[in-house]
Amino acid sequence: MNAEDDTVLCDTEGRTAVITLNRPRALNALTHPMVLRIDEALTAWEHDPAVAQVLIRGAGERGLCAGGDIRAIHDDAKAGTSASADFWRDEYRLNARIARYPKPYVALMDGIVMGGGVGVSAHGSVRIVTERSRVAMPETGIGFVPDVGGTHLLARAPGLLGVHLALTGPAVGAADALLCGLADHFVPAALLPGLTAELALLPVREVLERYAAPAPGGVLHEQREWIDHCYAADSVEEIVERLLAYGDPAAKETAEVILAKSPTALKVTLAAVRRAGALGTLERVLAQEFRVSCHALRTPDLVEGIRAQVVDKDRRPRWSPAALAGVSGADVARFLTPLGDAVELPFPEADSTLG
Repeated sequence: MNAEDDTVLCDTEGRTAVITLNRPRALNALTHPMVLRIDEALTAWEHDPAVAQVLIRGAGERGLCAGGDIRAIHDDAKAGTSASADFWRDEYRLNARIARYPKPYVALMDGIVMGGGVGVSAHGSVRIVTERSRVAMPETGIGFVPDVGGTHLLARAPGLLGVHLALTGPAVGAADALLCGLADHFVPAALLPGLTAELALLPVREVLERYAAPAPGGVLHEQREWIDHCYAADSVEEIVERLLAYGDPAAKETAEVILAKSPTALKVTLAAVRRAGALGTLERVLAQEFRVSCHALRTPDLVEGIRAQVVDKDRRPRWSPAALAGVSGADVARFLTPLGDAVELPFPEADSTLG
């Protein structure tokens, strides 16, 4: 690691080791060196008796982390190199490590928490949201599929809320993040400095007894009826048909949101989330996501989606195919096929059991 790299700050405050993602101008978007630095710190702290718990937070006022550096992924996809696969391999290993970490791993999910930001927070053992939290897996909007264990988390949400979030990619607030199992506790943002200070002295569970509070109301609980009905359909086309036919205006608006996303990404996402629910372990799901991500890297929609949303910002992606009907079952199946012996896998044993 570069000793001068300050994109991840690691320190100890009393009994708590603190990770601060420190790219506030880029909304703390993750780079490959940042992933390696976090993993390196977790290794050092795992066997340090002076460290009782780990805290991760984001620098600045806007959020924990907006995800991976998708401009770099765009450039890699256009160049046909392996930088993104190398990044994802280490990132997914880190996601699994966080989920299995032997000490309390406390994530302050304040502000924007998207994509890779979910990966370094929502697999933790103590996940705290605030009234400013906006949690999302918005990948279908850039021609990609939820990863970093996102399909594992969304497959376990109540009813079919996870399928809804996976296909549409909205940023949900604190109450809805709690409802969907993406977070555990609500703490008002103004109290986070006090909570952090007390973590230097006390166990997180004891601190939370004084700081946790009921979250302000969300929206998904009231939408469960039409979500569970519409997303029970077998295909994305049928889901859209049900949404358009349902009486609730919110359902029709949701159909329009879905139809603006990448048709290929939508169909692969539906298949991936449904498979994730049966795969069992997080490692097996991450192995499936690695397959899907690497295949997506070689398809036109990922480059086009990032171009439209981030590079040119014209918000007018030209998807290929342009309609759901143009994406066949065989097209979807290709995203789930093995990558070949030349590709190093993040979890070889898990990948070999996927079939």
